[in-house]
Amino acid sequence: VQGLASLHPRGWYLVSSNHQSWVDILVLQRVLHGHVPFLKFFLKAELIWVPVIGLAWWALDFPFMKRGKGRGARHNDLRTTREACEKFKRIPTTVMNFVEGTRFTPAKHAAQASPYRHLLKPKIGGLGIALATMGEQFEALLDVTIVYPHGAPTFWHLLCGDIDAVTVRVRQLGAVAHLEVEDNGPGLPEAEREHVFERFVRATHDGTGCGLGLAIVREIVQRHAGSVALLPVQPHGLLARVVLPTADA
Repeated sequence: VQGLASLHPRGWYLVSSNHQSWVDILVLQRVLHGHVPFLKFFLKAELIWVPVIGLAWWALDFPFMKRGKGRGARHNDLRTTREACEKFKRIPTTVMNFVEGTRFTPAKHAAQASPYRHLLKPKIGGLGIALATMGEQFEALLDVTIVYPHGAPTFWHLLCGDIDAVTVRVRQLGAVAHLEVEDNGPGLPEAEREHVFERFVRATHDGTGCGLGLAIVREIVQRHAGSVALLPVQPHGLLARVVLPTADA
């Protein structure tokens, strides 16, 4: 495994990977666990009715998409998906997408006359939805390549323990640097976290100050193409988080 060193467990990432087998999903979850927030992917709304798994996806806050038909359906689908992803503006999230749209096989490769040696032609639908709904949240794109030296395995191979080698390379595009300051105080109500970035607004009336500090911080960070946010800490407290692009981003 290569490319995990600079990842952050409290970041917002969009993961794009080649797709050869259902095993890919488990490989990505295993390799990226602890390095980025728990992987999620967009699901058709009908899949919530899949026994056991559908309920698990719902409990894990996987975003469900409703695909309508007729005039204006695309606009309504996008609005519905944005509403489903609204909670991710407050919770660090990693969204996974297989750009090929289906698993690679030699037959599919030949049928498509794909110009890529080991990839099918990309389909931008899922990636487009992810960017349209959460594009401003993502800090970096993780370009992942999965290689099975002895051929793409099936799920049965995984269950039988017949997979003896997997190579995973992660390339971070649009890399950013994080600066975080955390306390264990009473925190701030959600409605006030954005309000305190306004000029002359103070979170408390104790002590001195004129309410310009956070406004100045946000102005400086935004001038450097970065972002600043206040996030809740469990069981109580507040996390101030500044994200800035690195020099080579």
